[in-house]
Amino acid sequence: MSFYLKEPSIPEQEAEHTGILVMNLGTPTAPTAKALRPYLRQFLSDRRVIEIPRTIWWFILNLFILPLRPRQSAHKYAQIWQPEGSPLMVNSQKQAKLLAGYLHERIASPYAVELGMRYGQPSIGSAIAKLKARNCNRILLFPLYPQYAASSSASAIDDAMRTLLRTRNMPEIRTIRDYHAHPAYISAVAESIRLYWQEHGKPEKLVLSFHGVPRRTRDLGDPYHGQCLVSGRLIAEALGLSTDQYLIAFQSRFGAAEWLQPYFAPSIEELGRQKLRRVDVVCPGFSSDCLETLEEIAMEGKSLFLEAGGGEYHYIPALNDRDTWIKAMCEIAIDNLQGWVTPR
Repeated sequence: MSFYLKEPSIPEQEAEHTGILVMNLGTPTAPTAKALRPYLRQFLSDRRVIEIPRTIWWFILNLFILPLRPRQSAHKYAQIWQPEGSPLMVNSQKQAKLLAGYLHERIASPYAVELGMRYGQPSIGSAIAKLKARNCNRILLFPLYPQYAASSSASAIDDAMRTLLRTRNMPEIRTIRDYHAHPAYISAVAESIRLYWQEHGKPEKLVLSFHGVPRRTRDLGDPYHGQCLVSGRLIAEALGLSTDQYLIAFQSRFGAAEWLQPYFAPSIEELGRQKLRRVDVVCPGFSSDCLETLEEIAMEGKSLFLEAGGGEYHYIPALNDRDTWIKAMCEIAIDNLQGWVTPR
């Protein structure tokens, strides 16, 4: 058997396409322990995510985490699961489909858009195969992570490159590293908050919470922390907020090591102890709502705030399939497709 993947059979007269591969984290196929186990195994076996020595981590993962964590996670997923499936999958599919439609208004030359997930299905490898079957000899990798981190953006790009290493007819490749300060992204997030406030009123404090990573990664050169701070500041400036009207925090700490601070949970409890009448929370690092935003932030965060003595707690949904966000995705893609496509 050849090491290289079989190339698709494409008629010689078939026009060459430009491919856009939209990449997101991924999701289990069902809110069950059975479906969670292979998903968590793949996720927690990623060297970009877990940098503990392999031998030590193998024992921790297989003897302590995988026997217990799938059932716990399944219970949480069941609380946010939609009739159509996982919110992350539903939103990501909509984003890819809408992006393809919006690009039609901007691009005259042939192109194709596919969705690939870093963990689970549809895999990034299968998405690349679909693009190659459409005769895409140029592919833009578009991770849906505004802020670059080795454990998110780089991991998705790694996965794409592993497929390309086995590709005989290699396409041209471009990658979107990040767009944490892109005006279209900042504007889309600010507009979603502004529209929420128009309908529900404004809070005393806006908390911009980003996914946390170990502090060690920042010390080793990962730019994620700094990019989160820039994104938060630009969003607050776009909303006209003073520094005492918003707070940047980091959620989802795991393990005993120090992570980026301030931590979300203690911060939201402290705001509750201060008897704030209302706090709103938004997660600008997520293009789609998922378990982390809908359960940890929207549900657990609310309980922490109210139990500490706070008043109202509002979670502002992620960008999902908002028109402003799809237009922003289009702008970001077009910026990175210069010279590859013919504009209308």
